[in-house]
Amino acid sequence: RGSWRGGSEPILIVPGYRPGGGGFNAESGLERYPLSLQGGTGRGFALAGSIVRAKHSVRVPTVLTRREVEKVLDRLQGQVWLVASLLYGSGMRMTEGLRLRIQDLDSMRHEVTVRQGKEKKDRRTILPARLMVPLRNHLVMVRRQHAADLKIGAGYVEIPGALAKKYPNANREWRWQWVFPASRRYLHRETGVQRRHHLHQTVVQRAMKTAAREAGIAKRVTCHTLRHSFATTLLEKGYDIRTIQELLGHVDVAT
Repeated sequence: RGSWRGGSEPILIVPGYRPGGGGFNAESGLERYPLSLQGGTGRGFALAGSIVRAKHSVRVPTVLTRREVEKVLDRLQGQVWLVASLLYGSGMRMTEGLRLRIQDLDSMRHEVTVRQGKEKKDRRTILPARLMVPLRNHLVMVRRQHAADLKIGAGYVEIPGALAKKYPNANREWRWQWVFPASRRYLHRETGVQRRHHLHQTVVQRAMKTAAREAGIAKRVTCHTLRHSFATTLLEKGYDIRTIQELLGHVDVAT
């Protein structure tokens, strides 16, 4: 049972209750303690069911014009330029783009397969035709790097757990290699083999921030900005909202 402590702003003391650090802990604590006030103080206490939840603030997404996107991309180079260009041309999230495997690219259909996206579902999106040549040239270098790794007994990458057990040699196969591999290998302690991870997201994030600043764009530009700009560009071209939703992997059209 709670008790009131006097003062200009009365405080309800609940023995044994310690709020945590989450956004709704105070509210959830009240739900766990459906208290009633006794003692004739004249003050009432709202039941948990009548609590009004505070609304989360909604930030309007930043969108770049096509010219602004060009100005940012013009200031990027190499692998980072290709990552950013693919994010803008496909609408993928940054992590989805960095986790692409060789087998996820379909140059014949001009499609990218996104495995286990944010909604834990696979989906297909656009592989821009204008990126086919630079992407092909990039993969030639990636394959050379992989061949060099194999020669020294490396060439391993992480693959989903169930597949790793079923196909123990699959993690050295070309089709499972990262489209955007990291420049350095690392030692996997559990197996003792040298693996290569995909390009780290901070490399792309920092490059994007620098490029936007050098381009003189007075907006908050991130990799996710390219995703919003992709959707806006499709809307301007007359694509229907349902198609855009499927390409982005959104469950709700409103998002």
